[in-house]
Amino acid sequence: MHDTTTMLIELGAVVLGLGLVGRLAGRLGLSPIPLYLLIGLAFGHGGLVPLSTTEGFIEVGAEIGVILLLLMLGLEYTATELVDSLKSQYPSGMVDLVLNATPGAVAGLLLGWGPVGALALAGVTYISSSGVIAKVLTELDRLGNRETPVILGILVIEDLTMAVYLPVLSTVLAGVGLAAGSITLAVALGTAGIALFLALRHGRVISRAVSSDNPEMLLLVVLGLTLLVAGVAQRLQVSAAVGAFLVGIALSGEVAHNTRRLFTPLRDLFAAVFFVFFGLSTDPTEIPPVLLPALALALVTAGTKIATGYYAARRSGIGPRGRFRAGGALVARGEFSIVIAGLASATEPRIAPVATAYVLILVILGPFATRWTEPVARRLRERRTSGRASRQPAAAAPVTTAESPTNRVGGDVHAAESGA
Repeated sequence: MHDTTTMLIELGAVVLGLGLVGRLAGRLGLSPIPLYLLIGLAFGHGGLVPLSTTEGFIEVGAEIGVILLLLMLGLEYTATELVDSLKSQYPSGMVDLVLNATPGAVAGLLLGWGPVGALALAGVTYISSSGVIAKVLTELDRLGNRETPVILGILVIEDLTMAVYLPVLSTVLAGVGLAAGSITLAVALGTAGIALFLALRHGRVISRAVSSDNPEMLLLVVLGLTLLVAGVAQRLQVSAAVGAFLVGIALSGEVAHNTRRLFTPLRDLFAAVFFVFFGLSTDPTEIPPVLLPALALALVTAGTKIATGYYAARRSGIGPRGRFRAGGALVARGEFSIVIAGLASATEPRIAPVATAYVLILVILGPFATRWTEPVARRLRERRTSGRASRQPAAAAPVTTAESPTNRVGGDVHAAESGA
């Protein structure tokens, strides 16, 4: 009874704190995500008031938060749109892999971690946070923007790449033989392929099967199906987020519309819990010693992500403003990076604090980059354009006299043409 009472008090304090800082962020015109993380740091190990009984509950809630975020993203698009996006975005996916995995691999080698540590840090710097990005795009009301399918295409390619990368990394870390590692990889790829095929070919059947006029029944069936598919995907070495995303794209029409309406409050609640848990899992005392290398790596890979989004959006025929919005949206790292660091920490313990500081920097910087990359780039471009114009020699003024009506007309015409 005592533990239950303590858990209720702690959980109530956390949720109330989330509500208050969310209102504060709204008044300041900011994303609440960085404030959610700071709450997690305050209540985590080494924080001001460590939680004693609710950490396990919040960990499960955090996993559900990521699943619901990706489910809601999937509901925005059909399976056909996803396949078309993957077909058109795979060159951008290759550019993403090269630009963003290379800095991590180089940094791992420079830090003296060897090939295994370099492979792990390459994954940390490569993968963007689907959870953070989904939350920020929703807050900024950008799900309907032209560049959003490009962003989602990149995220899906990254998640599918994780279906290959994580079994390979686990095999390297465990020293498992080539045969066992190949079987694990084949199972992961086969699972992802089957799920995508079912969503593409039988999405309407799935929608009819889960459809219900009763909101309670619809919520229970869709939530149960999503958690079940996510859990099976995770068991078969595929990301739970990928499984939830594929459930979302399999639903269409009225079912998708009603599901979005029902799940929006749940998504917002559990997404906030996810960011709190990320802060809870970070010990503030481990950050200062590795802050400088983590900050340098964060700045480099923020730039490479912006370049990735710009390139991908340009390939899709999107204008300069949308290109910078796409690049800024991809900056945040999060859940996958922490998973990778956790896997590698047993073999290379030094990766954990570096990865934690790195992800914490970018998960705070990410929402600001999403909001401000395009306005800052536009202002710099306007300043550069005006600077070039000011350096050009001024055109000679027309010679006019007050006595000449013809010259007055010519002067008026010249002024009108200059104004146009």
